[in-house]
This record gives sequence, structure tokens and C-alpha cells, in this order.
Amino acid sequence: MKSFFLALLKSRAGLFGFVLVLVFVLAALLAPYLGLPVPTRSNLVARMAAPTWTGLFSPGAHPLGTDELGRDILSRIVHGSRVTLTIATAAVVLGGIVGTLLGIVAGYYRGMVDRVLMRIVDIQLALPLMLLALLVIAALGPSTTNLVVVLALTSWLRYARIIRGQVLALREREFVLSAHAIGAGTWRIMIKHLLPNVLTPALVVATLELARIIIMDAALSFLGLGVQPPNPSWGRMLADGRVYISTAWWIVTFPGVAILLTVLSVNLLGDWLRDYFDPKLRTMR
Repeated sequence: MKSFFLALLKSRAGLFGFVLVLVFVLAALLAPYLGLPVPTRSNLVARMAAPTWTGLFSPGAHPLGTDELGRDILSRIVHGSRVTLTIATAAVVLGGIVGTLLGIVAGYYRGMVDRVLMRIVDIQLALPLMLLALLVIAALGPSTTNLVVVLALTSWLRYARIIRGQVLALREREFVLSAHAIGAGTWRIMIKHLLPNVLTPALVVATLELARIIIMDAALSFLGLGVQPPNPSWGRMLADGRVYISTAWWIVTFPGVAILLTVLSVNLLGDWLRDYFDPKLRTMR
């Protein structure tokens, strides 16, 4: 653990990504305790108030301005981060579990099982993932649960392909052959011997998938198929404020900056994790 953080401190991009991710996570966790205005409370008297830092700590301050209904944008962004990060994390975990297990099964059994699973992956990858998500959400209806399932459905593919490749190499290693020799069962070998050795690449994939899923969540919310009002979400904030972009630029700018910084920080951290856990890339650097 100590060597991990020492290596992180030596990487400016990785450290920058880690700090930003930490800020967004803490903001999401502590949102109810930050003393911000209620994100769903309207105040038509203060509608479309411009950002101002005057009287920043006064009760009626709006440092990032208000939207068309007078709701505080900073509060909506912070509380929206809770929704976005919760959905994205749940989808990454669900997709990671399904994809990792199927990748292990495909790589270990090979043969017909491998061919069937990989053809399913190929077929799904041939479909535009956003179109697939739109069709499923339109059929099932917009809800947080359906959104998590749809995003996980578009995520498990990458885990399955990468983990399968790892298992194909690991299954011929001495520790697996030794487990076979002493009569260990198939599931015992897969869970006890193969799974711990593929968790690192799965973690790297999860970090990179998180950024993609945040963008997909924002896109679906923008189209009205994601988180439903009155719950705040970054994509919905962009959709509601786009008609006011020429008169109240802050309504769409700040949610867009929040999406940009979150995706950028996750990508930077994911790239660093990939380089850190890959000895070849670490040697090249």
C-alpha cells in the first residue's frame, strides 16, 4: 500500500485524477451536511440569478447562480453527483461481476462455451450501445433500477473479453495444473485460483468503464430517459438549461464542467492504474 501511494505521488496526472475523484466522492457523500439549499426548492424571485461571490456565506448566496426556476445550481450539482456516482458505481459493480465471471467461465472451459459467450459479446458490440440503452429504457420505462441494469448491460462485455484473455494464459500455469493434479474441483479452481489473479485487470477496466457510464448516464438523462424530476441529475440540468444558453450561460456551463472534470479525473486515474499494474508499461516508462 505504501509503494502504491508513493508511485501515485510521482505521477502528476494520476495524482490530479485521484484528488479530483476524491473531491467528487466526498462532495457526494457529504452533500446533505454541507448546508446547501434544498436542490428541488424553487424561488421564482431569484430565477436565473447570475453567479456571484458577494456575500458567499450568507443564507441566500448563489455562487454558481440559479436556474430557470430559481433553484441553486451549486446545490443541484453537488446533490446530482450523489445520483450520478451512485448509478455509475452500481452499474460498474454489476457489470463487472457478470463480465468477470463469464470471462472466467469462457476462458477456462473454452470449446463450445467459449464460442457461444464470445459470439454473444460480438453481436452486442456490433449494436450501437446507446441505441440499445434507448430501446431497453423505452421498453421498461425510465427508473433508477432500469437505468442501472441498462448501463450494466452495456458494460459487462469489456470485462468478459479482457478476463477471458487473462484466463486463457493463466489456465496453463503451474499453480492451476497443480490444483488439477490434487483433484480440486472446477469451481474451486476458478474461484480460488483464477479469480484473485484477474481482479487487478478487472479493477482497471472498472475505472475506465466508470467514465464511460457517467457520460451515458448524462446522455440518457439529457434525453429524458434517465433520472426523473424532481431528483437533480447533470444530464437533466443540461437539457433544461439548453434553451437559456444565450441568456443564462451558467445554467448549462457548470453542470457541463462537472461532467468534464469527473470524466477527466476518472480517465486519468484509470490510465495511471493501468500503467502501474502492467509491468511492461512501467518498465517502458
